[in-house]
Amino acid sequence: MPGVDTIGMVLSSVLAQEGAIDADTMKLLAAAIAIGLGAVGPGVGIGVLGAAAMSAIGRNPSASGVILTNMILAIAFAEAIAIYALIVAFLLLFVV
Repeated sequence: MPGVDTIGMVLSSVLAQEGAIDADTMKLLAAAIAIGLGAVGPGVGIGVLGAAAMSAIGRNPSASGVILTNMILAIAFAEAIAIYALIVAFLLLFVV
């Protein structure tokens, strides 16, 4: 995987520098990891929800109102998880 090799090279070059890792660098890295990983799950979940809802509406168009209502509610819950990850990233940046 080319992305893993690139990340490894960047991390090894940063770690090789004298005094490169300080508290501010670690705060930025922690915030980036928090929002990066915290947004992946809801993003995938929303994609799966949308695909399943469109498939269900295609099979039973008369139930589209109930399906869309439940889909929007589930998407709101998934987005709440991403918002929590964003809040954690902001806390890591500005409070810790």
